[in-house]
Amino acid sequence: MIAKDQGDAMPTLAFDDRNITWQTTDGFDHAAFFILNVDESARSVDLLFKFAANERIALHRHGADYRTLVLQGELRIYRPNGDLKEIRPVGSYVSGQAGGEPHTEGGGEQDVIVFFTNRDVDGPVYEILDDRHETVATFGMSDFKALFQAQASSTSGP
Repeated sequence: MIAKDQGDAMPTLAFDDRNITWQTTDGFDHAAFFILNVDESARSVDLLFKFAANERIALHRHGADYRTLVLQGELRIYRPNGDLKEIRPVGSYVSGQAGGEPHTEGGGEQDVIVFFTNRDVDGPVYEILDDRHETVATFGMSDFKALFQAQASSTSGP
């Protein structure tokens, strides 16, 4: 779904993230994350993402079934060629399957905060792709577990 007049987007109420210590990873511009839970037995990874306003994150593909809930702003989804595919306003809940078209994502006129829950993880959660759609990096269960442990040792957030 794409809004009819994208110029009329109004900022949404700010999500209170004062108690969240956003994490970043070198080489992944315009994105911050906070891991909420990694459950190997349930094969799930739950996290918050914050994508910068009017920016795009790396081209990627989802390797696990997922659900998203937009908590602040609007999530903009772009096709690999850069065309806007979809705008998800605050409150949007989407359930998606692994695979699908590679895409980039980003915020609208304000930073977007999105809850992501990844389910039935069996391999990469995310595949980071180059311009030829070749995989240049992956993030799987073990990667998120290590990031979660590093996050826990560096913060006393929720």
